[in-house]
Amino acid sequence: MISKTCGYAIRGIVYLALEENRKRKIGIHEIANELAIPLHFMGKVMQELSKRAIINSIKGPNGGFYVNERTISTNLIEIIEAIDGLGVLRKCYLGREECSSVNPCPMHDEFDACRLAIFKTFEEQTIANLVSKVEKEGKMLGNFYSTAAV
Repeated sequence: MISKTCGYAIRGIVYLALEENRKRKIGIHEIANELAIPLHFMGKVMQELSKRAIINSIKGPNGGFYVNERTISTNLIEIIEAIDGLGVLRKCYLGREECSSVNPCPMHDEFDACRLAIFKTFEEQTIANLVSKVEKEGKMLGNFYSTAAV
């Protein structure tokens, strides 16, 4: 449903939010290593999130990425919009260029309820929810990030 890039973005933000209690900026090398994501790819993702003020960053030897007041309350739909755009959630599952209630594909009505439920889930889930679940389950960060999809 969402791209691998978007999954990386969500995992990166959750990692920063979990580390927030240390009150430190986290370099892209640490994030990429911990999440087992290619460095340059993760760097581009994190820069896009910073550009959209979902997270913050500072350049330089003591710089890195960190959460801001908005980060924890950010819902997943905002991240999907920033990385993939919302078209990914609105596309026709049979691949038609135009699919709507006015011009439906043969599966439109069946998929429409699913699409709405998925959209609602992404609207309701926040970074705070994901962080809470990770903390509650007591998973090791490396195991969570390298083997589980958010």
